Amino acid sequence: MTTSEIGILIAIIVYMVGVVGIGVYFAKKNSTTNDFYLGGRKLGPLVTAMSAEASDMSSWLLMGLPGVAYVTGVCDAFWTAAGLAVGTYVNWLIVAKRLRTYSDVCSAITIPDFFANRYRDPKMLKCVSAIIIIIFFVPYTASGFAACGKLFNSLFGVDYLTAMIISAIVIVAYTTLGGFLAASTSDFIQSIIMSIALVIVLSYGIISVGGFDGVVAHVGDLKGFLSITSTHDGATNAATPYSVLSIASTLAWGLGYFGMPHILLRFMAIEDTKKLKLSRRVASVWVVISMSVAVSIGIIGYAMSAEGVIPNLKDSETIIVQIAHVLSTHGIIFAIIAGVILAGILASTMSTSDSQLLAASSSVSENLLEGVLSLNLSSGVKIVVARGSVIIISIIAMFLASNPNSSVFQIVSFAWAGFGATFGPVMLFALFWKRSNKYGAISGMVAGGIMVFVWKFLVRPMGGVLGIYELLPAFIVASIFIVVVSLLTPAPEKEIVDEFESIKNY
Repeated sequence: MTTSEIGILIAIIVYMVGVVGIGVYFAKKNSTTNDFYLGGRKLGPLVTAMSAEASDMSSWLLMGLPGVAYVTGVCDAFWTAAGLAVGTYVNWLIVAKRLRTYSDVCSAITIPDFFANRYRDPKMLKCVSAIIIIIFFVPYTASGFAACGKLFNSLFGVDYLTAMIISAIVIVAYTTLGGFLAASTSDFIQSIIMSIALVIVLSYGIISVGGFDGVVAHVGDLKGFLSITSTHDGATNAATPYSVLSIASTLAWGLGYFGMPHILLRFMAIEDTKKLKLSRRVASVWVVISMSVAVSIGIIGYAMSAEGVIPNLKDSETIIVQIAHVLSTHGIIFAIIAGVILAGILASTMSTSDSQLLAASSSVSENLLEGVLSLNLSSGVKIVVARGSVIIISIIAMFLASNPNSSVFQIVSFAWAGFGATFGPVMLFALFWKRSNKYGAISGMVAGGIMVFVWKFLVRPMGGVLGIYELLPAFIVASIFIVVVSLLTPAPEKEIVDEFESIKNY
């Protein structure tokens, strides 16, 4: 092993041992499923903010977003980031407090629980929403495992499959041991590591090409590369106009936030709604800065390739890995710093995967087994089932992640659309429209989920005006179904309406 590889390995091992240690520490604090899945609603404002955003950003932040900017320039990445930034702020502003209060009033510890209790439908809503979570979270989790495999394969030449499985085992270990508190605490730490990684990579990249002037010298003449109204075509060095429809489609990424279970659970877990303002500010600022830096790294990475600092990349999603590798060749100290960067990629992956595993696990143990099948399980058995569900779901995700050629960005974008279209409209109508009912909620979920698949695989490939991101049309269709079906079916019972009105008093 070279000095650089040793330094990198030291940093990564320390990180992995640390997160497993967090899991062991919090294991004894999980006496009930409320503790395991929601941390007893005791999260502080900073942990709430940073764990929510770390679990949101995933490997997409450090691999997917820079990769898109590296290939096509600023435009696509910019509008995606803008949509996500706006979505983050609005979600914290209008959803967080009301969901925290409402979920507590109706005794819900999972998102399917909330929908079922809100509409007094203990079977069907739990069943449908739990199935949706499993359908979209398993491949979402698989994308995280795949990112870990890519990381170690490109760094050390380790077999992709072996690396992916080992990484998955570490994630599963601390998640099954420590549950929500372990996941949230490790997410908070992981957000710090991700931030450090972004700053180091950005700084080194700028220095390595001779400053900002060096970056501009390499990318300034590339048509459409630095534009927010056109994308760059590397094969022809031509600019492709980015239409208003394309902008609207890309901004629609922000709609996904309203339906992300692993983010919404953070809202439900904060200890005090009065502290949500601080959480919102911290989360929003971090998201804007981190995504801006990630896009910049993609641009700088192209300049580094042109300068010969890093090779031309066949897989643009490994750009930060390549930069870290070059940095590690400058001595043991820089190798350890490179290890911190790569630990940042692991952190971004793990912070999402752990939250997704918990959300999917809760759907199986809490919603399907107990809620739908009416199994009367003791508190101790529930914990065992919860941990077993995490392991089983992880095995399925590992199987799906076994293909080393899978695109992190593409998998994440599809799963994001799935949750955004199925849960997003239902969540907004459940919180803010008292006339909505269980029939509207169920039909909206199903219609949104079906439309995601239809648009992704049948309509979008036609191109032209139909080539828009599937989240936007699916979100609209789901909303229409909720409104129309709710109005065509009986109004909610007085008990449901009274509970809805009572939330205003909190």
